[in-house]
Amino acid sequence: MMNGMILHESSRGIDVYTPESSLLKKRILFFTDEVNAESSNRMIEYLLYLDMNAPGEEITICINSPGGEVVSGLAVYDTIRGLKSPVRTVCIGTAASMGSILFLSGDKREMLPHTKIMIHDPLINGLSGSRKALELEKEAAQLMETRAIIAEIIAERSGNSLEDVYEKTKEDCYLDAGEAIDFGIATAVAESIL
Repeated sequence: MMNGMILHESSRGIDVYTPESSLLKKRILFFTDEVNAESSNRMIEYLLYLDMNAPGEEITICINSPGGEVVSGLAVYDTIRGLKSPVRTVCIGTAASMGSILFLSGDKREMLPHTKIMIHDPLINGLSGSRKALELEKEAAQLMETRAIIAEIIAERSGNSLEDVYEKTKEDCYLDAGEAIDFGIATAVAESIL
């Protein structure tokens, strides 16, 4: 390996490739960034590419994300749920906030033994400065709508009631692999990523 590149000698000479391209051939993707428009668009491109080239073959997404933008995360979630290919998500560190919603998009949802999932009510950013009452009311209504969407996804994918989800997410709730399986968020402890 040299400067992030892998050199492989073959009968054609020396092939040079990145670990990412090698993993892509194995249908393994990594989401290890903050969830934002750039990281989400990149993930959607890879997912559509893999689904188009071999529909029906499993795609694995390894997740270690602090979360981020709800709209961007839901775009990835909806894309995954609409693919022809089954998707296996693997938590490889901490899947927090929108990272946990991406984790929930998988048909199989596995966690490495020492990983964590964090679910919570969505946050509102940018409350600094002066606000008019109607502006705050509008932001609060949008936040409650987002809260309902997130809770519905968690309830549907985990098999829990909305009431149980609202209770669990009223504060930051960290779950280890066993707890996540018990709550229905994860389906298994992963023996390995491959």
